[in-house]
Amino acid sequence: MTTAPGATPTIVLVGHGMVGQRFLEALAERGLTATHRVVVLCEEPRPAYDRVALTSYFSGRTPEELSLTDMRFIDDHGIELYVGEPAETIDRGAKTVTARSGRVLGYDVLVLATGSYPFVPPVPRKDAVGCFVYRTIEDLLAIEEYARTKARTGAVVGGGLLGLEAAGALKGLGLTSHIVEFAPRLMPVQVDEGGGAALLRTIEEMGLTVHTGVGTQEIVTDSSGAVTGMRLSDGSELATDLVVFSAGVRPRDQLARDAGLTVGERGGIAVDERCRTVSDPDVFAIGECALAADGRVYGLVAPGYEQAETAAATIAADEASFTGADLSTKLKLLGVDVASFGDAHGTTEDCLDVVYSDARAGLYKKLVVARDGTLLGGVLVGDAEAYGTLRALTGSVPPVSPESLVLPAEAGSGERLGPSALPDEAIVCSCHNVSKGAIRRAVGEHRCTTVPEVKKCTKAGTGCGSCVKVLGRLVDAELAASGVEVDKGLCGCFAQTREELYEIVLALRITAYRDLLDRHGREGARGGEGCETCKPAVGSIIASLAPTIGASGYVLDGEQAALQDTNDHFLANLQRNGSYSVVPRIPGGEIAPEKLIVIGEIARDFGLYTKITGGQRIDMFGARVEQLPLIWSRLVDAGFESGHAYGKALRTVKSCVGSTWCRYGVQDSVRMAIDLELRYRGLRSPHKLKSAVSGCQRECAEARSKDFGVIATASGWNLYVGGNGGAIPRHADLLAQDLSDAELVRLIDRFLMFYIRTADRLERTSTWLERIPGGLDHVRDVVVHDALGICDELEQLMRAHVAHHRDEWAQTVADPEKLARFVSFVNAPDTPDPVVAFVPERDQIKPDLPLLSIGLRPADDVLEGSAPR
Repeated sequence: MTTAPGATPTIVLVGHGMVGQRFLEALAERGLTATHRVVVLCEEPRPAYDRVALTSYFSGRTPEELSLTDMRFIDDHGIELYVGEPAETIDRGAKTVTARSGRVLGYDVLVLATGSYPFVPPVPRKDAVGCFVYRTIEDLLAIEEYARTKARTGAVVGGGLLGLEAAGALKGLGLTSHIVEFAPRLMPVQVDEGGGAALLRTIEEMGLTVHTGVGTQEIVTDSSGAVTGMRLSDGSELATDLVVFSAGVRPRDQLARDAGLTVGERGGIAVDERCRTVSDPDVFAIGECALAADGRVYGLVAPGYEQAETAAATIAADEASFTGADLSTKLKLLGVDVASFGDAHGTTEDCLDVVYSDARAGLYKKLVVARDGTLLGGVLVGDAEAYGTLRALTGSVPPVSPESLVLPAEAGSGERLGPSALPDEAIVCSCHNVSKGAIRRAVGEHRCTTVPEVKKCTKAGTGCGSCVKVLGRLVDAELAASGVEVDKGLCGCFAQTREELYEIVLALRITAYRDLLDRHGREGARGGEGCETCKPAVGSIIASLAPTIGASGYVLDGEQAALQDTNDHFLANLQRNGSYSVVPRIPGGEIAPEKLIVIGEIARDFGLYTKITGGQRIDMFGARVEQLPLIWSRLVDAGFESGHAYGKALRTVKSCVGSTWCRYGVQDSVRMAIDLELRYRGLRSPHKLKSAVSGCQRECAEARSKDFGVIATASGWNLYVGGNGGAIPRHADLLAQDLSDAELVRLIDRFLMFYIRTADRLERTSTWLERIPGGLDHVRDVVVHDALGICDELEQLMRAHVAHHRDEWAQTVADPEKLARFVSFVNAPDTPDPVVAFVPERDQIKPDLPLLSIGLRPADDVLEGSAPR
């Protein structure tokens, strides 16, 4: 690198995606941002964001939440970031880069991180109106707008990783969705025939139509040039209004080609083991645009991160090389866990397959094992819980039999393999190449005692996140082995766990938070105000035990009101623009026409946005705080009560129509759902509770995705516990089967009270069931077989709750003193909050929110008013 005497050397980075941002961080870690001028040309109108989680935009994650760019980091390190400013040409002789705006940047080191572009098959009319690719946030915004206004049916060309995500996004947008894959199975690169079949069954059960073994011949359009269908290679025609091409990617190497840099025969900028281009030692290429020294273009983020580290180390004159990468992947596609690792297809000579398949449950697990017992690779579909451990053991002989690694717990031989069995050299975090030994050193040598501290120290778990569960177990095991005493107290105010505080409140009949803090808080906390961690936790404990300990169960009564979170404080859910949503309880989803009319009239009179939820309720959004009591009064008069959408309590008991109407139903699921919801309404718990009752094994109410779910059998009811949907879905486990009505209710009473008694703060039943020693077997021993002799007490606690339940909305509207809190401004109670504003959308309203600013340096050719600032 040649620099004029006294001048600051310049590093120019072309491309600011995930790999580009990691390169900047690697420069900063080595102090190069202090000794070099660093300039970034970013083609997209926004800086680096999490492209791996792109589809989460359709589930409510905003572009700002997807961002990977901390502008404070950019500013603190003096990085010049130009968004909306792509590089147009490179002059290697003059060592300059010219941007689209005409800006000319000289460089001492040039790093190309231009990524890849979507491959669109060369079919006729591929650019028709209604055809899209699936690569950037802007692509998603365009798809969303077109789907909302002009489409009812969508088709995705490609059944790989992004193709399945795109199909799920279209389905989430309300479109009838199709997947067209030329290969004979879905995800042909990652999974084998058996895994593809399991994946196909699960996806088709979700309502998507899959066409495999066929290609797209042409796009069919109408007279205006808009998509109306696709003609397939088997001669059939598929009617569709929208087409998304997701048939793979190609390296973006045209800029390098034009500059005379060597590229591979099938694309990719050729680099050596230090990520230098083979044509020019002052030019590097990293990520999906680079053809590595082993002749591969890596399309995963983890190899890109490793290349970014290698390039930064080379620039800093440190020893580093990139000689290949682990291609293991773990994803959740359409809610289905899919993972592959090592030699997943068994290409190694003289290897054996160990396979477990359960078509009914959508499970498929295959391990590829050498004759000497060495684990070579595998495929997991439907359950990838063991992925982190199995991937780390690849290349070694596991200490247990291969069969025990794929069989479910209830069918296994009893042998189980945890992360503690991994050798120190096993890679736990492939994104950042962190070994088990590095994690142990973080705990032992660097005194890290929590997972967040280990993440900060090693970067493990900060990439795709698939290793976080293994990471947590390793940290716990290492702490236990080293004899470190970890503070398990609820917070800085209490040395006791939530479970211990529950027992104290119950045994001593403590009815006030301040009394508990003064008598049992840490010495320095006594006489204080407490904190935002323990106040709502203790408030929940007191509320759940209120009838038994002689406390008021009304959360706005006296001291209790000061303990509540914002939502509980106003008995409604705070929304993003400062308004509130109101959710009345509709037990079992059953509602009479007269009550429907009342909800409609209230929504009309108060100008509220209405939406039917997945929990069979009707949400009304947009209420100002002073309107809440007025709305509740009308609902209470019509026979409604609070649905506790705001509380850590029972939300809903969903149901199908059951034997009353359905020809497949074997039990009256609606009646049972109503009985259960009315019994457990208002029950305060460590986290929210959801339930469902299905009238037959067809499971239309999705009971196995709930905290407690009930499925009808010809002989009664099966009870499942510990399930949940959300970001980390988990199927509930069977606790007991063929129960009578009375047996079912008794076991649910016990289960819920045992959970409330022993769970941690904000711990869902699914997490609690996996954490509690002994897991499901222990819970079954306690709840079904009364192994601890506490079932009578648990049932008594539940009977007390049922007998003393009072509706919080009705209590509030009947208390003038409590009504005084429902104002936007205490000193001007009649003044509405001017920030709460709305604009029309689809015959209703939506929040009127200003665009968020993120403080970027705009390109010169973009009007300042239109560029992100």
